[in-house]
Amino acid sequence: MKLLTLNCHSWQEDQQLEKIKILAEAIKENLYDVIALQEVSQHIKAPLIDGHIREDNYALLLIEELRKIGVKDYVFKWDFSHIGYDIYEEGLAIITRHEIKEDQSFFITKNRDQKHWKTRKIVGIKLLHQDKPISFYSCHLGWWHDQEESYRFQVESLLSKVPKDESAILMGDFNSSAYVRNEGYDFLTGNGLYDTYELASRKDSGVTVRGKIAGWENNKHDMRIDLILSAQPIQPKYSRVIFNGIHKPIISDHYGVEIEI
Repeated sequence: MKLLTLNCHSWQEDQQLEKIKILAEAIKENLYDVIALQEVSQHIKAPLIDGHIREDNYALLLIEELRKIGVKDYVFKWDFSHIGYDIYEEGLAIITRHEIKEDQSFFITKNRDQKHWKTRKIVGIKLLHQDKPISFYSCHLGWWHDQEESYRFQVESLLSKVPKDESAILMGDFNSSAYVRNEGYDFLTGNGLYDTYELASRKDSGVTVRGKIAGWENNKHDMRIDLILSAQPIQPKYSRVIFNGIHKPIISDHYGVEIEI
């Protein structure tokens, strides 16, 4: 299986529609089995077209672009966690070309007021792979030092939803650098999660953020905060950063991560 995660920073990017086309072409080229996206937004005043999906939903437009270039077998699940930049319903999506057996979304913060920008949700799906269930989660966590919304509480809330007796993959922006000890990354890997980057047979630098971005305005260091974690030990063929200007053009303030398992 090929997997991709990307914080797409949607509707905050210049030339946003062109960047959606770049992402769609990469999906067509690689035919990822599951794609986890974060910061998947839609304007609060855009017309509703299907349940809570609005016509400018980033994931919807990506699916439409895929269909335009002949890729028609992808479906998506989306939910929004909070209002972002005052005018967007900001959420998460999972896109897959396989039949979804189950889907869910759930809060991981104590605050569940979606008007509050620190409110966080997770979107998850369950597939069957070789007749065995495997769950995938698109994750966007808060910050380790946030005293209002505990990072530990968010991780514990997330892990409480992960099946103990099935395969599970957690993908996304975990907002804690893998290069910093005794903070969020160590808390994640210290609670039974395996970093597929560390387990991969082949890998690059792993860097997914360089310099200052939204939420990291004082950052001066390269960071690896976009991760693909597994609830079981596995050995990916590779872990590779994408959309970093070296491997595909930059399309977000985060780079993406792709693996094959």
